[in-house]
Amino acid sequence: MNLLNNMKLRDKMLAIYFLCVFIPILLINVIFYNIIATNVKEQRIKDISRAVEQIGNDFRIWVDDAVGISTFFYADFRTNEILEQEYVHPEDYVEAYDNYLRRSMNAYNPGSVSFQNIVIYADNQSLLHSGSISYLSDEIRAKPWYRVTAEQMRSRPLFIRTEEKDGAEPVFSLLLRLDYFPDRMNKEKLLKIDFRNNDLDEMLGNLNVPGNVYLIDPEGNIQYAISREPDWDNRQVIAFDSIPDSRLIQFKSEFSDINYLRGWRIVGTVDKDEIASQVWKSRDFIVWSACLMLTVPTLIILLMSRSINKRIVRILKHMKKVKSQSFEIIQDSDSRDEIGQLTLEFNRMTLQIKSLIQDVYLADIQTKSLELERRQAQLNALQSQVNPHFLFNALETIRMRSLLKQEEETAHIIHSMAKIFRSSLTWSKDRITVNEELVFIRCFLDIQKYRFEDKLDFTINVSPEAQRCLLPKMIFLPFVENACIHGIEPMKQGGRIDISIEEAHGKLVFEIMDNGIGMADEKVAELRHYLISDEIMGERIGIQNVVYRSKLMYGEGFTFDIQSSPGQGTFVRLSIPYESETYN
Repeated sequence: MNLLNNMKLRDKMLAIYFLCVFIPILLINVIFYNIIATNVKEQRIKDISRAVEQIGNDFRIWVDDAVGISTFFYADFRTNEILEQEYVHPEDYVEAYDNYLRRSMNAYNPGSVSFQNIVIYADNQSLLHSGSISYLSDEIRAKPWYRVTAEQMRSRPLFIRTEEKDGAEPVFSLLLRLDYFPDRMNKEKLLKIDFRNNDLDEMLGNLNVPGNVYLIDPEGNIQYAISREPDWDNRQVIAFDSIPDSRLIQFKSEFSDINYLRGWRIVGTVDKDEIASQVWKSRDFIVWSACLMLTVPTLIILLMSRSINKRIVRILKHMKKVKSQSFEIIQDSDSRDEIGQLTLEFNRMTLQIKSLIQDVYLADIQTKSLELERRQAQLNALQSQVNPHFLFNALETIRMRSLLKQEEETAHIIHSMAKIFRSSLTWSKDRITVNEELVFIRCFLDIQKYRFEDKLDFTINVSPEAQRCLLPKMIFLPFVENACIHGIEPMKQGGRIDISIEEAHGKLVFEIMDNGIGMADEKVAELRHYLISDEIMGERIGIQNVVYRSKLMYGEGFTFDIQSSPGQGTFVRLSIPYESETYN
């Protein structure tokens, strides 16, 4: 609260703006942006993943159609029988072809949507080789795609790339050996279904995948691709791992559960910036909305804070003028809010102060002067009460005679008394150090020790930092005197006095404690009453003298406390503001 109270109003307005408007809006928009960006990114990745999965499903259905056709020819006994039979006359084959085989082949016309060509190769030279039926010659057996089927341990559909020569347009085919009836038929037959690349382009070119889509074989080579790169050539076969992927995100669709497509996969690669572009669109919206949300409140707060700050600063300037006794009123004070009312009250107060100063100022100055003179007279009267000139001269005479008679102990005590009286005669220096005050205290205690002999014991503890502190002359001595005369002297067995002087928290603290007879509660209350009493000292001295002088010099900076009870001794604590001799 102290920090807030010491801040300027403009700084408080700025703090309110930043803590309650700017930072919350900024944090909310940052959090909102992170959430939206994460959601947009995740949704975009999900959309692309679904698109690649859809491509994989379409590709599987595309191949499944060919597998369905191959399964028909593979298990159709009549087709296999016609291809297995040796024909002596071509007319016999033509008759068999027209009666059954033509109808079967036309049911899967190559002109349909998905297939470019359907050919059955048979190791039977008696057949008439047409577009759909062809002889399984040595030239066919020498082709790479035939060797792949020959290496299979059992017959199953096989999807491979089967272009006729290097550098040619790629052709994808489904191959199946027709050996469903091995016990009845022994001629080799091979079904080859060629797919149309246009269909493959349409499948892989899904618009929801903003990147490249690759068809990859089980060996990890790219067999076909729809690439956004203009120099990509589908006739080349390269390893997919050779494509740099530091900024690419991969989306896969695999066919591990399908025997004839096992190892094949569809992979889509999308640049991270492509996905981030969707996030950037959200970012732009959030940035503009944040600017709008910040600008409007900022303008409103600036207008309101300016209205408040400007008028309060104007009041403050006029208050400083009043401090310099320039009583100018604030013009244009017709606003009706709290600041306007404060301005009106300030004008009214200024006019009243101006009138009062003119009427009361001179009389007040005269009253203050008289009061100061009265205080000074009281202080001088206090000092004059402790000026026993004749005693000092008498004591000096007695001390010298004692030395002549070699009564050194008596001379020492008289010398201590002379020091005390000599100090009481010199009041040109009203404030002395703690060390100088200690000289008086030790002299007085030496006298009392001489008087009571073993009946009195005392200790004096003074902290080093307190020794150079300034204080009024003989401000502690009356308490030491009271402890000896009124506390210890009435006791038969003697007593002890402990004195402590130290600096604490900017105060010089004097504490004295004795184990004497103590005081009644009425006497303690009377001594405490000195602290709040404003009566004139008159001829009284002692503790009341100390309290009165301290109140005159330090006001509220002086504190005094006394604790005592009959038979329990007395404790006195007195503190005054700490003032080092170096600043005197």
